[in-house]
Amino acid sequence: MRGRLTFTEDEQPIVAQIWGDKPEHFRRMSIGLAKQGFRGVDINMGCPVPNVTANGMGSGLILRPEIAADLIQATKAGGLPVSVKTRLGYTDVDEWRNWLTHLLKQDIANLTIHLRTRKEMSKVDAHWELIPEIKKLRDQVAPDTLLTINGDITDRQTGLKLADQYGIDGLMIGRGIFTNPFAFEKEPKDHSSQELLNLLKLHLDLYDQYSEELELRPFTALHRFFKIYVRGFRGASELRNQLMSTKSTDEVRTLLDHFVRE
Repeated sequence: MRGRLTFTEDEQPIVAQIWGDKPEHFRRMSIGLAKQGFRGVDINMGCPVPNVTANGMGSGLILRPEIAADLIQATKAGGLPVSVKTRLGYTDVDEWRNWLTHLLKQDIANLTIHLRTRKEMSKVDAHWELIPEIKKLRDQVAPDTLLTINGDITDRQTGLKLADQYGIDGLMIGRGIFTNPFAFEKEPKDHSSQELLNLLKLHLDLYDQYSEELELRPFTALHRFFKIYVRGFRGASELRNQLMSTKSTDEVRTLLDHFVRE
């Protein structure tokens, strides 16, 4: 847990996202996060993973609105701004009005909405068409709560166009980073395979650094990130398959060096 809550000062202002379903745990955590120097706490009420939702956490809280409200109020104990990340509903898109109204009544600093239901996962297009209605609801129920939108925002430029079109307060990029690690750059440009591989090497260096300073994480957790960097160039597919069999950062570096030499 300590490793997951590590940050450097150049990341400020930084917000910690927490999840669960025990108000007392949230109360204690919020106090601890304030002492650690976080500037806000975000509650995850949007995670669609089955073993999370089956236990009534993540987007499972959509089906437990009173618990969701208790968690929000408990998190305010730390004195930090409290925000919520959620989805339109659990099963049906039409759930959005009652669910979001309930959250907006909790006096939160920001509401981030992934414009899909838990059932939809990421299998359908995000429901951008609902943004005007959601914004109108926010203005009626809680005009001081900021509204952030998530879903199918692939890069900074897409996000800015969305903000201009709908007048929303914030944008969140999620899966977009898995297809474009440069999604946040202000001026989009083409990037070479060497730039992508250099980013992967930086990722490996940071993994080693924080594993030594804080806590050792399972190396296989890195496998899911290889597709971010190893794509879109000749030989990428074969290299990615080889990388999926590695068991250490040194093995990855050896494969990368061999690939570059060839």
